[in-house]
Formats: sequence, C-alpha cells, structure tokens
Amino acid sequence: MLVETLIKFIEKTGFGYIDIGTVIMFVVAFVLLYLAIAKKFEPLLLLPIAFGMLLTNLPNANLFHPELFLSKHLDIVEIVEKGGLLDLLYIGVKLGIYPPLIFLGLGAMTDFGPLIANPRSVFLGAAAQIGIFITFLGALLLGFDLPSAASCGIIGGADGPTAIFVTKTLAPQLLGPIAVAAYSYMALVPVIQPPIMRALTKPDERKIVMEQLRPVSKAEKIVFPIVVTIVVVTIVNESAPLVGMLMLGNLFKESGVVERLNQTVQNALINIITIFLGITVGATATAETFLQPQTLGIIVLGLVAFSISTAGGVLFGRLMCKLSGGKINPLIGSAGVSAVPMAARVSQTVGQQENPSNFLLMHAMGPNVAGVIGSAVAAGIFLAMFAK
Repeated sequence: MLVETLIKFIEKTGFGYIDIGTVIMFVVAFVLLYLAIAKKFEPLLLLPIAFGMLLTNLPNANLFHPELFLSKHLDIVEIVEKGGLLDLLYIGVKLGIYPPLIFLGLGAMTDFGPLIANPRSVFLGAAAQIGIFITFLGALLLGFDLPSAASCGIIGGADGPTAIFVTKTLAPQLLGPIAVAAYSYMALVPVIQPPIMRALTKPDERKIVMEQLRPVSKAEKIVFPIVVTIVVVTIVNESAPLVGMLMLGNLFKESGVVERLNQTVQNALINIITIFLGITVGATATAETFLQPQTLGIIVLGLVAFSISTAGGVLFGRLMCKLSGGKINPLIGSAGVSAVPMAARVSQTVGQQENPSNFLLMHAMGPNVAGVIGSAVAAGIFLAMFAK
C-alpha cells in the first residue's frame, strides 16, 4: 500500500514532464535573474519577468494557460474556473489595465519642467522614434504580418509598458519575446547607447556646455499636462489610455492639492502594478511560444530598433547643434528614447566623460519626457491602423 502511494505521488510530480524546451527556458530565466540581481539591469521589472518565466515553465504547475486568452473576447467565468494564479493576474494585461497605470505612476514621478523650459526638446524626442517605423518596415520584409511588425517596431521606443500595450492587442502570441526584448534593451541602455553616441558625434560637440534652463512657473506645470492631453488625444485617439494616465499622474504631482494620491501613485500603486505586470508578462514566455524561430528575429529587430532610435536622436541633436550655433550638446538627443530617466543619465555620464564640468541631466530630461509622449503617440498610430 505504501509503495503504491509513493508511486502515485511520483507520477503526479512534474519530473516526468521535463523536456529540452523546459530546460532551455529555465536557462533563459536564470540569465535574466542574473542580469537583474548581479548586474542590477532594470531589476524592478526584469526580476519579476524572469521569475514569472520560471513559474510558467514549471512542469505540471498549472499556473498559466495561454489557451484561455486566444479568443478576442475573454470568458472571465472560464478563466476563474479553470485558470491558475497567473491566469487571474494576466487579465489585467489582456484588458490593457496595467500599462496605463504604470504610466500614471511614471507621470507622478517625472518632472516635465525641462521639456516646458526648452520646447525644442520635442523634436529630439520625435527624431528618436524613427527606429520604431524603420524597424516596422524591416519586420515586414522579414515576413511578419502588419500587426506583428508594428509590435516589433514599438520596441524601438525603449518603453516596456507601451510595447506590452500594443502587443497585447495586435500580436498577443508574441507578447513574451517582445516584452523580454523591450525590457532587456531598456536595462542595457548604459551598454548600448554610449558607443553609438560617441561614433556619431565629435569630441568638441560632446564637450559643449549648455546654458542653464529658465525657471518654469507652477502655472505652466499645471497647464501643460492638461493641454497635452487635449491636443495629443484629439489627434491620436488611441493614445488616450497611455497619454491620459501619464498626464494625470503629472497633474497629481504639480497641482500640490492631492499629495496623498500623488504619494500613493508614486509608491504603493506603481510597485503593486509593476509586480503584477512583470510576473504575468514573464508567464507568457512558455517554451511553446518562446522557442520559435521568430523569437530570434524579434530579439534582433529590437536591437536594431533601439540602435536606430538612439542614432536618430543623436543625429538630429547634431543638426540642432549647428542651427543653434553650437549651443546644444547633441548627446541629449540620445535621451529621446523613452527609457526614463536612465537614458538621460547616460547622456549626463557620456558628457561628463568628455568634460567633467558638464551637467546635461536636466537638459536631457526634456527629450526623455518627449520620447515617452512620442512612443505613446506611435503606439496610438499603430493601434488605430492595425487593431481589428
């Protein structure tokens, strides 16, 4: 009797279901965990994504069932009855709830003052979105369909929540590899960007010291998010969830009358949503969906997109440098990708390596904020064009 019980228990374990795909996904998860913990590359999201990837590939754990989300219209009752823990949490991704809430917290933590003080930064943020559209065309040439190509291209914005927001609608089957690529390249900003920045600029340009930004009044900071919401959402309706939440969070910060809400959004809310978003996005990277030839293509396309976006911002920065008579340091153009505030810090670091007395951080925050808005607008354009 005891032997039969032990045999029955062993049969119910997951050891008999481990295959080469499971082992490979474990290795990928371990690599991401190493990057998050040992190298501190975007750990707040890379760690939960990696652990979510580990959980979803545990044999017989039954935490996530991708087949429950194949239909355009979710059967919530079926998910509750048949789904595991990660299925329940993934509803927030599938319904597009988590990314806008991340933008709400991001808006509350970001100072839009540098962009208001130097409106020309908008052009640098726009120029840095070029990688999105060039990679979109490249993905089409590689055989991706229109919605999938748009999802690949959006990686060039270096904005994980935006990539997730677009992909969950246009190409949900690619959510795992696209999310991993987007957040990996965000984490690798300090590694990828500096060589591109140095290759496309001259030493004298990198040494340029920019004039101090003018003070921005409280009234300007309050009016800005309201006006941007009206103008941007009116032009690109599909950007409303991302842009609207970003600007609401910033209004919480700048109005000064809802400090409790501001603190909640900056801390508790964004931390909770970050956990849910990371672990459920990682859960989509099952061996069946991740270990496909197109995954390698997505990883390569993501790197191309991010590199082109960085180059686009830097090259446009050089143009603005010439037009301004040498008053603009082109390094701040690299911050036009929307990895806030890491990309701005990279501009500061590279600038100080050339000129220790140079302080570019606040100047780079202008293009950085513009890049966040720009990537949300690009996402809205893709959704308006290709969402069914």
